[in-house]
Amino acid sequence: MHISENHNITITVHEFILLGFLCSQEVEILLFFLFSIIYILTLFGNGAIICAVWWHKPLQTPMYTLLANFSFLEICYINSNVPYMLFNFLSKNKTISYNGCILQFYVFLSLCATELFFLALMAFDRYVAICCPLRYPTIMTRKGCGTLVSACWVGGFLWLVTPASLVSQVPFCGSNVIDHYLCDLGAMLAISCVPVPKTTLTCSTFSAVILFISLLYILASYTLILRAVIQVPKDSGRKKAFSTCASHLVVVFLFYGSVTVMYVSPGAANQPGLQKFVTMFYSIATPLLNPLIYSLRNKEMKVALRKVMCKV
Repeated sequence: MHISENHNITITVHEFILLGFLCSQEVEILLFFLFSIIYILTLFGNGAIICAVWWHKPLQTPMYTLLANFSFLEICYINSNVPYMLFNFLSKNKTISYNGCILQFYVFLSLCATELFFLALMAFDRYVAICCPLRYPTIMTRKGCGTLVSACWVGGFLWLVTPASLVSQVPFCGSNVIDHYLCDLGAMLAISCVPVPKTTLTCSTFSAVILFISLLYILASYTLILRAVIQVPKDSGRKKAFSTCASHLVVVFLFYGSVTVMYVSPGAANQPGLQKFVTMFYSIATPLLNPLIYSLRNKEMKVALRKVMCKV
């Protein structure tokens, strides 16, 4: 902290302290090993899917290409918060610079927004494949798929420019202790010098718009998909279509449910314990579970993953 004096004493915060989980050093060491294992398994699981799609030619289709990109996104997502959390488990001061905190906030939530766009894109892919199969090869070309994937990444990072700019202008002149394990929106706004209702409202609005528009699109897509699948004869791929869509819907509800509680629920910001648990669920648990969800009921992916294991 730097103290400068004019007529009043003002304190400018140059770094923050991330409290983390508020437990003894022994418990923090146990948590370090637990989350290290989760981190390694997440990298391994998502990395295996990327390798399976890359090496196994039958999987080099738009659906699996999107899945491989989604797995890469999950690797980026978990790397945006877990390594620093692991470092803080073994650190005594648990500090992060002001600029580092703003950067983590921006990257973490940009990846969150990118994931919402990706889930909508994957729903679009299934909609075109099942409801418009004759047009699928012309719509989901390699170039078209690459353009849509790029749009998700660019859109996700552009969406958070305004919220990140507003948060960077919030005055922090008192406590610099963030009751969280990362620089998240609610935890940062909770320690601002003065109430910032406009910033809070704007950030909540940005979150709500992207959440509900993408969710409504996904639900509408799967309603149309369900209608189309029901009309398919039982021996003509209905089971495979149901299985593929069910896996995606499980991921959608896990991610959307937790993110909605975190960024749209008005009471979440006042409950640090709930904040940490929900953030941990959608940013750590879902990237770990996604490879299992997408591969358990997918025979083609199981075969490809076995080949990857043999090569490794």
